[in-house]
Amino acid sequence: MAAAVRRRDLYAALEALAPLALAEDWDNVGVLLDPYGGDAIERVLLAIDLNESVADEAIGWGADAIVAYHPPIFGGVKRLTPADAQGRMLLRLIGAGVPVYAPHTALDAAVGGMAEWLAASLGDSAMLAPIAPCARRPLDSSVGQGRMGMLATAIPLEDAIERVKAHLGLQHVRVATAARHSATKADGTPGGQEPAPIERFAVCPGAGGALLNKVQGMDLLLTGELRHHDVLAHLGAGTSVILTDHSASERGYLPLLAQRLQPLLPGVALRVSSRDVEPLVTR
Repeated sequence: MAAAVRRRDLYAALEALAPLALAEDWDNVGVLLDPYGGDAIERVLLAIDLNESVADEAIGWGADAIVAYHPPIFGGVKRLTPADAQGRMLLRLIGAGVPVYAPHTALDAAVGGMAEWLAASLGDSAMLAPIAPCARRPLDSSVGQGRMGMLATAIPLEDAIERVKAHLGLQHVRVATAARHSATKADGTPGGQEPAPIERFAVCPGAGGALLNKVQGMDLLLTGELRHHDVLAHLGAGTSVILTDHSASERGYLPLLAQRLQPLLPGVALRVSSRDVEPLVTR
């Protein structure tokens, strides 16, 4: 059967949803692997982390391309050999003629992108805006890294926790509760004042430390991971923290990405990887 699109069409569709100009300067985004092979695109596999297992899945399914959110090539690659996992994976994909595209922070920053999706886990909000507007788009205040805003209706911290778990499909999250959001006294005994609600919030997919440390006056921060001492500093400022683990704050966006790509790639089969999973588990 004739292919619905070509490689350039796939790349153009991804650029339309997540313009590469929105990516951070330190990032490595766009076409990372473009090996010789057929130009026809009929099957595309979507993943957060591209590892050997995901590459096996892509090749076994007959994928014509992989969209890997996290760049599998980052920093200086001095050699490709089968001696390490990354080298084996990339050599296999080159041999199979499977290109790899990574949107990463471009997708975070975009309108309708991953940061906005993560913010939506807390409910309807007003004044949603990037924490760090894109320097390359100084006249466009709608794009940039992270999101901060104010919930349309203030909610208890416990409700925020349950909303996040439901939105991300998680059984557990880690929570650091600021004293003002707790129903206990400073000594840990029940009582005290009525817990303050959650209204002002900031979110960042993945590792949000550098970005979330720039915001002040928030009731809640939501991200994948933070350093221990950053968590303590936020608690000291009266801000509660929800941590989901890094890729667990991102992976749930993939079905939405497939849904948004489908009209731009008619006839193409888009599959979310079944082997791309959070490496850390609670036992």
